[in-house]
Amino acid sequence: MKPRVAYILPNLFTVMSIFIGIVSITKASQEKFTLAAWLIFLALLFDGLDGRVARATGTTSRFGAELDSLADIVSFGVAPALLLYFFAGDEYGKFGLLVSALFVIFGALRLARFNSTLQMGDPNVFVGLPIPMAAVSVSVGVLFVQSYQLSHDYSFLLLVTSLAFAILMVSHIRYPAFKTISLNEKFFYRYLVILSIVASLVFLFRVEGLAILILSYICFGPIRAIYHLTAKKFH
Repeated sequence: MKPRVAYILPNLFTVMSIFIGIVSITKASQEKFTLAAWLIFLALLFDGLDGRVARATGTTSRFGAELDSLADIVSFGVAPALLLYFFAGDEYGKFGLLVSALFVIFGALRLARFNSTLQMGDPNVFVGLPIPMAAVSVSVGVLFVQSYQLSHDYSFLLLVTSLAFAILMVSHIRYPAFKTISLNEKFFYRYLVILSIVASLVFLFRVEGLAILILSYICFGPIRAIYHLTAKKFH
């Protein structure tokens, strides 16, 4: 029998993700946009830990899965949407409000579809852009504009790209899930080298490195889809 603390620990990480999401919202409302953006990345860290801890301790549960989805709506739906609205959307009236609203709505639809097809889906694949990745794409966009002190024209571009990311969430484009990556001895050295390169890139060019990693993942889905469509057309 598992000790009770083993069941509490994964859900504690999930609750921390919700708390950090709320703090991010309050900071965005106070125009502390850089801090709000980094807090969404911190929420992503806790979101990644809850599932892995649950699987490692054998304490996965339906309750934990439902709580995780509710946490995702707060931390990766509402928090980035309000960050986007306070940072750029407010300047563009109804269009800015619409983009922020659609980000939350499409994120909720993405999570509902994921939960309803969880037992039937391929664990190695996400159908549609995962909501945490869409959230951090908004965050890194805000950080990029802030870091380079770009003009307000780039704020409109951020709105448009965020709308595109929201649409990708409800698309049927497939993305790798990385949930069943094997860490056996055969592949450990390869993963260690890759992780070292990625960590070095982010360390040297924090915002730029994260932007490259996130955009590479986001673009992978459409590029893969176009490749398969083209391959089918010529065969």
